Amino acid sequence: MGKAVAERGDLGRAESASVSGPPAPPLLLASTSPQRRAILQQLGLPYDVVAPRYEEHDPPEADPTQLVRDHARGKAESVAPEADGRPVLGVDTTVVLAGRVYGKPAEVGDAERMLEELSGQTHAVVSGLCLLTAAWEVCEAATTLVTFRALTPRDLAAYVAAGEWEGCAGGYAIQGLGAALVERVEGDYLNVVGLPAALLVRLLAERFPGVYGVG
Repeated sequence: MGKAVAERGDLGRAESASVSGPPAPPLLLASTSPQRRAILQQLGLPYDVVAPRYEEHDPPEADPTQLVRDHARGKAESVAPEADGRPVLGVDTTVVLAGRVYGKPAEVGDAERMLEELSGQTHAVVSGLCLLTAAWEVCEAATTLVTFRALTPRDLAAYVAAGEWEGCAGGYAIQGLGAALVERVEGDYLNVVGLPAALLVRLLAERFPGVYGVG
């Protein structure tokens, strides 16, 4: 299935939290996103990475929440045969304004158009998260509201020229230069970065109490 990436997250606190028991099995992350890897490291969660073999389709009439849940499930299921006892984690994130989904810009003009439309508005960052094992599967969604300040033509030109928009839903990266575009965040900030951490921690606490240092 997906090609494994030569990286493994430090067991960190998940291992130390269970000193008397076996180490926590690493999560199998169905993503090569460096932001998602960084968030798992920040949370002290062990992980392995496999690139998903899943092709996303975004029908214009699709419900955004259902769409990201379906994509997260598809990514997780695409690498499940390689899990070998590890819980599989799939995540998908998109930006939504007035019911319209803003995916990854195709080119510079597309990025500038997206940012101009988000300027001065409050949009939703919606993520689907799927956690599955051989015995069960749970897929949920999380939403964070992000308000952009009113952007000037100079703001837009400078940010687009920096190239940070590439590969980012909505055309911006809040963990980088895109932070200067934002006026307010309501909800899980890490969800905007790329992984709904609060949702993941809750699911781990419910499904694996104590195993990963939570619950």
